[in-house]
Amino acid sequence: MTTNHRRTLLGTALALILSTLAAGPAAAQTAYPNKPVRLIVPFVPGGVTDASGRLIADALGKRLGQQVIVDNKPGASGNIGAAQAAQAPADGYTLLLGFDGTLVINPHIFAKVPFDTQKDFAPIGKIGDATLILVAHPGLPVKTLQDVIALSKKQPLAYGTSGIGGTPHVAGEMLAQRTGAQLEHVPYKGGGQALTDVMGGSIPLVYTAVASAHAHVKAGKLKAIAVSSARRSSSLPDVPTFAEAGVPDFVVDSWVGLLAPAATPPAIVARLNTELNAVLNDPAVRDKLAVLGIEPTPGTPDQFRVAMQRDFAAYGPIVKKAGIRLD
Repeated sequence: MTTNHRRTLLGTALALILSTLAAGPAAAQTAYPNKPVRLIVPFVPGGVTDASGRLIADALGKRLGQQVIVDNKPGASGNIGAAQAAQAPADGYTLLLGFDGTLVINPHIFAKVPFDTQKDFAPIGKIGDATLILVAHPGLPVKTLQDVIALSKKQPLAYGTSGIGGTPHVAGEMLAQRTGAQLEHVPYKGGGQALTDVMGGSIPLVYTAVASAHAHVKAGKLKAIAVSSARRSSSLPDVPTFAEAGVPDFVVDSWVGLLAPAATPPAIVARLNTELNAVLNDPAVRDKLAVLGIEPTPGTPDQFRVAMQRDFAAYGPIVKKAGIRLD
């Protein structure tokens, strides 16, 4: 073999290696996804969380060009499904519909959870916030949040929620700790029965999602006291926020977001974040989320990570002081 021939072969091989290296990341991103994606929803079908997951899965699948299949894995307040997502291959083909109750409250109320919120997940983006509202039986002699607080100090008031350790429960404990209100938590197996009981007069108060209470408030079957979001609810604009009602810096929303296993390649996380934000900016999707009481919150993975860390740190002391445990 001549020297010139060897040089030609070496040059061709080097060019091939360089072109492969240069095209590698782009080719990998172009190739993803090349099969259906599984979205683990850690709750039973039919609830607001499940409905939001199915809405996002459908819209995201159209943008990715592959079906996003909802896989319900309920149990242990979402711990079972979250653990399965955390332990799945980090290839972008298994995602988690994350809920604040599971990811930032459960680690404080269970003696042991089968995942580490801080280490086991790669946040993709927050889908949105569900505004919470405190409502009362129409016959309760109160008009404002300050009236509720004052009355509770004379006679303890029970408030119902969808269950122990959920965001409404933590919000109620936070209200009691911040104001000295005497509130007694009454957990239900779902928000629907709690609303039925407050309308029937069995309990005086319920802390729930605006979407669940909206129709009853409009019909006069429930008295709206305040919403715990940073801004008033667009569906109930006459109802003040907790801050406006005299409890400064009181903001508690229930959020839902999209996550992947921790070691998922950054390029895949970035692709999913881009497509998720496009979905959340789609007017048709926004309208459907509004029906579920969810305000879309497009953003970056880092913004979602910071929000999760903030809530994780904020809820821990509240849970500990209230003695909330699920073992």
